[in-house]
Amino acid sequence: MKDPAFLKQLSEKELSEVAADIRAFLIDKLSVTGGHLGPNLGVVELTLVLHQLYDSPKDKFLFDVGHQAYVHKILTGRAGQFDTLRQHKGLCGFPKRSESIHDCWETGHSSTSLSGAMGMTLARDLKGTDEHIIPIIGDGALTGGMALEALNHIGHEQRDMTVILNDNEMSIAPNVGALHNMLGRMRTANKYNKAKEDLELLIKKVPAFGGRLASTAERVKDSLKYLLVSGMFFEELGFTYLGPVDGHDLHDLKANISYAKKTKGPIIIHVVTKKGKGYAPAENDAKGTWHGLGPYKIESGEVVKKPGPPSYSGVFAETLKTIARSDDRLVAVTPAMPNGSGLDKFAKEFPERMFDVGIAEQHATTMSAGLAAQGMKPVLAIYSTFLQRGYDQLVHDVCRQNLNVVFAIDRAGLVGADGETHQGVFDISYMRHLPNITLLAPKDENEFQHMLYTAVNHEDGPIAVRYPRGSGLGVPMDEELKELPIGKWESVRTGKDAAILAFGTMMPVAEAAAELLAAKGIEVEVINARSIKPLDEEKLSEISESGKPILTLEEHALQGGFGSAVLEYYHSAGIHSIVVERMGIPDWYIEHGSVPELLEEIGLTASGAAEKVQKLIPRKKQRA
Repeated sequence: MKDPAFLKQLSEKELSEVAADIRAFLIDKLSVTGGHLGPNLGVVELTLVLHQLYDSPKDKFLFDVGHQAYVHKILTGRAGQFDTLRQHKGLCGFPKRSESIHDCWETGHSSTSLSGAMGMTLARDLKGTDEHIIPIIGDGALTGGMALEALNHIGHEQRDMTVILNDNEMSIAPNVGALHNMLGRMRTANKYNKAKEDLELLIKKVPAFGGRLASTAERVKDSLKYLLVSGMFFEELGFTYLGPVDGHDLHDLKANISYAKKTKGPIIIHVVTKKGKGYAPAENDAKGTWHGLGPYKIESGEVVKKPGPPSYSGVFAETLKTIARSDDRLVAVTPAMPNGSGLDKFAKEFPERMFDVGIAEQHATTMSAGLAAQGMKPVLAIYSTFLQRGYDQLVHDVCRQNLNVVFAIDRAGLVGADGETHQGVFDISYMRHLPNITLLAPKDENEFQHMLYTAVNHEDGPIAVRYPRGSGLGVPMDEELKELPIGKWESVRTGKDAAILAFGTMMPVAEAAAELLAAKGIEVEVINARSIKPLDEEKLSEISESGKPILTLEEHALQGGFGSAVLEYYHSAGIHSIVVERMGIPDWYIEHGSVPELLEEIGLTASGAAEKVQKLIPRKKQRA
């Protein structure tokens, strides 16, 4: 498949055969690479019909979140690259403008497609062109406030646009489904609009005794519409609503989308799909395991897991449960990530104390502030990349009011295969400058459990603990939780020639660099700078007095990061003789690949750190 234009010549029977081939292809390829299998199996027929009826790349498809764009990629000439899906320098798991002219909008975060589509629609009308704009958004993404803001504006503007609502969650009972399908057929045949016009004409002809009927005519008409039409929420916003449409019925899809193409103004087509369609383990998934996963065995559906230390998310959940058993104030909050964050395990023991608010990071942040304002101890479990979406609430509602909210920032640092939209490398920069907040990062899973305990017991304003995706280091776990001193670092290796300041995932890199340097006769102190804000100013002063040069290591953007904080301290303290070199994430977006590959690519490695330190040491101190 090189170009989707070939689909226009196919019958429904032939399209059905193509759909079966694509499903088999996806199930086979993703069993090796992993990826978002469930969402893509659910949109095969929908994507085929869209490409058959529209003309990409002239017509624009905007896939919300983007993880359901694999079928689109197959149809637009990229099937041959699926062996490299989500791998370093390989096919991206999300739409990518540089990858294909058929990808007009890049995504990764949810609820952006409608706003992007509105901008493209306005640009089209201002330029006087005639392309179709088609955002495809899921029912989950529709809970995002940004999507609702866009719906409001799109309905107000009344521009031509077709919104596809891909509903893969709703279960429609037979009687309700029959009514919906009947209304959908009425609209498709243009009978619904005719019925509305007939009703309006009838009302106008009835004598309005005392004016009472005239004054209630609009309410009567609206009441009948609410009685008959399921999509009145969208109708009231100014959309023409079509559906529900069976997202796996090619004939039904073609009829409704063809009608939408001819209809003026904004249209919303409610398409009901089955996540994981065509592969039993994915279809029967109740937890969301098959939404996105690693390699699996096709025959059994068994997910291939490598044995190893507990994950940070697992340690988070277990530690939170331990604390909650003795602290009734503790409540957990997550914006639609109960499984990824580990809070599904917490919810089993404390169902009344866990709140999944959906894809609503702004609401989650301010709701946490409200909980804290009333003496509760909210722990907001949120990925670093998604906390960006609640930034004003972090500033205005949490930090400004100095409320005791705990931010458990998961997926901090590089996340690997999900790529540039998900790398958690900006949180220190966008939090460190805010008054009242404390920032911590653990060197391993044992320190992590103590850090969480410290955060929950912190009573002096908001506090954030950032931790990486994946497994811990396999260190022994203490049985008793203890508080760690905030603003104090830990020297894990002594050395007179230089100091490496690191935290989190960079601690093993720092220690390995110290070993390489020791082999060359260079003694380096390695410091676990686990308190990012406040800094350990006493330790920084001590290092400056020793005259040792400093290398800071962070799996985070250099601009505004930890290294910048160290430089700011020395500048404010009037200490200008100290040599400070920084290593971290450079000033560009890091694409997908395994974390080790990405670190190697940007030089954030033990050998890179050792080389950097060696250049800081006066040659007379180095062994010949």
